[in-house]
Amino acid sequence: MKKPLLAAVLLTTLSTAVFAQKPSLAEVKTVINAEENFKKLVARKGIKDAFLAVTDPEGIVFKPNAVKITEFYGSIAKQPGTLTWEPKVARISANGDLAFTAGPYIYHTGKSDDDKVHGEYVSVWRTDAQNNLKLLIDLGIQHPEPEREIIPDFKEPDSAKISLPSKDPFSGKNVILMTDKAFNLSLTKSTIGSYKEFLDPEGRYYFPGFEPMTGQDQVMRFVENQALDITAVTVNAGRAASNDLAYSYGTARIKKGDIVSNFNYVRIWEIDKNLKWNMLLEIFSAVENE
Repeated sequence: MKKPLLAAVLLTTLSTAVFAQKPSLAEVKTVINAEENFKKLVARKGIKDAFLAVTDPEGIVFKPNAVKITEFYGSIAKQPGTLTWEPKVARISANGDLAFTAGPYIYHTGKSDDDKVHGEYVSVWRTDAQNNLKLLIDLGIQHPEPEREIIPDFKEPDSAKISLPSKDPFSGKNVILMTDKAFNLSLTKSTIGSYKEFLDPEGRYYFPGFEPMTGQDQVMRFVENQALDITAVTVNAGRAASNDLAYSYGTARIKKGDIVSNFNYVRIWEIDKNLKWNMLLEIFSAVENE
């Protein structure tokens, strides 16, 4: 074989190998670093200014109902107390445009140890035009001081779960809206059956007054033992462009015996290898008059 022909063959083979390589995936440490930087801002600037510094333009908190972060923190002079937290669960989409973290927090309202409030938080992050993660959703619940340590659960994106982006920019959101509504409809027929169908086998459940629950079996036992009757309404949703991670949120009425209470909820959805959307996490926040 002549040298020019051999060189051409080698170049073609190399080019084919390069284009055949899978695109690099985002790393979960990116959102963990975003949380760490957020914590440093809170320690340095205080709660109000830190939230305003990291928020997405559409970012919301639940105080007790959904309100834009800019509106809530922009309307108060200062939020007293100190806030610390630790991400224990984290995921990021394959292309890095959507992520979430969850874990325990401590809100210290005074000088003594008795002035501490314990709870769990869930935060959803979304990238801006400069590819920086910004806080899109923040929701927390209270529970007694935890008796056990949460085992960290940080997982990298799975390339096997990625599907091709849709040509319709609204279809990604609509798929999650329909999935969330389907789960809500299923709840009206069978609460236990709904969690069996939609909750990931390793799914997490956050309910006010209780420490986090992990695993489909544990969550189903809790719902059954508490005799919870749940009706919910979807408000909004979003999905990563890589089609592997999503979120939804809405309102709920939960009946336990003769007591009916109002809640907000946030759900994290993850696609499996069969391209079925499973609920990876659900958190309910009670709506109470502050």
